[in-house]
Amino acid sequence: MTQPTHRGTLNPPAGAKHARIWGVGGYRPERVVTNEEVCTWIDSSDEWIRERSGIVSRRWAAPEESVVDMAEQAARKALASAGINPSQVGAIILATVTHPYQTPAAAPILADRLGATPAAAFDISAACAGYCHGISLANDMVRGGSAEYVLVVGVEKLSDFTDRHDRGTAFIFGDGAGAAVVGPSDFPGIGPTVWGSDGAQWETISQRDPWTSVRDHDVDWPAIGMAGQSVFRWAVWSMAPVAQAALDKAGVSADDLDAFIPHQANMRIIDAMIKQLKLPAHIPVARDIAETGNTSAASIPLATERMLEQGEAPHGGLALQIGFGAGLVYAAQVVVLP
Repeated sequence: MTQPTHRGTLNPPAGAKHARIWGVGGYRPERVVTNEEVCTWIDSSDEWIRERSGIVSRRWAAPEESVVDMAEQAARKALASAGINPSQVGAIILATVTHPYQTPAAAPILADRLGATPAAAFDISAACAGYCHGISLANDMVRGGSAEYVLVVGVEKLSDFTDRHDRGTAFIFGDGAGAAVVGPSDFPGIGPTVWGSDGAQWETISQRDPWTSVRDHDVDWPAIGMAGQSVFRWAVWSMAPVAQAALDKAGVSADDLDAFIPHQANMRIIDAMIKQLKLPAHIPVARDIAETGNTSAASIPLATERMLEQGEAPHGGLALQIGFGAGLVYAAQVVVLP
């Protein structure tokens, strides 16, 4: 298309050549909920839960503790880790499915709490893949010139939306927040994202009823339901090829990795992905689910922070991260750890 001669020429956005993760932070609520406690609500056992999921315990937020409260804790740690002041943040992307307000979003409230106003601030709903979606968006924003530094937060208070008497889900979910600061880099720090969706399977993980049913009908609280076996099969057989594609697009092999950080959904899913990817035995794998449960959008940044703090993964190393969940949606990329 030829530029109209009677109009001025727009100034193109100017961003950084590359972007990377500058720092990460996490927040785990104080309350530890053991399998034994869960078994007082459902007919199950500690042995069965460990065998089926790998979960030993999970963290639940206090009743008065909000999604924004947890996000703030994780965000402040990430900013401190990155050495970035809130005033330098040009945008905040907050991934969550458990902020209890349809509107306003949690991100603008978080921006105000942090002192990052007037940063652009918005929520995204991509369930357990939300953090990886946020990293991809932040990478494009930094490189495209929309913001110099972007704060990406994954946060969930799934205890608010868990049916404690549902034997299929009561033991799975936990609460928490994880955050990362993405900014300009003189080397490629975030590889190409492989992402997608399969909306035909939306009912396999979903809120049981829409909010309009609460208004129009006498229904129970719309907790999150899940067709466990269908989700398990989808994750095991469909996500390893996505992870492999992310490696291929990044131009690295499994042997080049310093860490594998998948969404913490189920230990058996993680083990199956390791096998399908033919991941070398010496590469550390995130298993944060054992003590944190499935925290949806928060799981990957929480696991990343734990691996770095405990020395399981090296600063500056290459990590493959992949998120997948309700939608059904997924996203994967190779990143350089901060």
